[in-house]
Amino acid sequence: MRRGRYYLARVIKLGQLNQEKLLDAIAQAPVVVLGQFEWTITDVIDRRDSPTPYIFGNLAKYSRNGEVTIVNEPAKQQRQAQAPYLLEASAPFVYLPDFSGLAFLHVWNGIQEDIFPRRFKAIIESAYDNFFVGCTVEPVADYRAFLEKLQSLDIITELSAKVHPPNPLFGRLWGGLDKYVRRRQADEVSVRETTSKPKGLSTQLLELIEHILENPSYEPVEEPDITDAAMLMAADGYGSGKALGTENGHDVVIRTSESQKSFLFDKKPDPEILASLARGHFERVSSERDMRH
Repeated sequence: MRRGRYYLARVIKLGQLNQEKLLDAIAQAPVVVLGQFEWTITDVIDRRDSPTPYIFGNLAKYSRNGEVTIVNEPAKQQRQAQAPYLLEASAPFVYLPDFSGLAFLHVWNGIQEDIFPRRFKAIIESAYDNFFVGCTVEPVADYRAFLEKLQSLDIITELSAKVHPPNPLFGRLWGGLDKYVRRRQADEVSVRETTSKPKGLSTQLLELIEHILENPSYEPVEEPDITDAAMLMAADGYGSGKALGTENGHDVVIRTSESQKSFLFDKKPDPEILASLARGHFERVSSERDMRH
């Protein structure tokens, strides 16, 4: 079994894009031309109506007018031959509606973990002619890895985050921010704090992550400040977050996307097993962070 790394992310649905429309777009994906390649979703297995719903597919990158090298045996020479619709790379993925969760394979030198979200987004939005729909794929951060990076900083001089209202889960520690975003009927909220003071920003972000890793039922004495809550929301896959600071006198940037949760599995997976494995990972994320419907 050849194994590859699968990354966990959440699909953010904006505008008129809802769960049903997203699933339909995956199941009946259009072809999108980007540069010299075509992109679409193939081999779809739609289990949206099962007790544990999922939809499986392959993000396919191919050349409409491909070429391959063949051997002309009588002449003992190599030559180029036309290979219409030549598959260049394929990344299997599974989407779990219960978590708005996506697990996708990183394909080295073909569909890397930073390319997949952009191509997935382009296909979904193209399914509705890019008209009043928005789709973004945001990484789910590994709290421990993210915390270790933050702990390496001597001081934090900037925190910024861009977040979207979650569906269907929310994190208890940032539940107040979730209510605020919904009350404002906002599709997106951005926050940014900076300081030039020697001690840096006064933030409880590290303590919040430490406590919830130790005890998912942790209740802070006071509701987390808005920027700390937004950073946690981004780390849970509902946006993007960034911390700037110094380490041994050097400026350092730490992004939630750089600590993305992942797991190893077969590069040519059984869809049912992949869906079950991904579900287990998302359930553990929800459990360790006390995320609720």
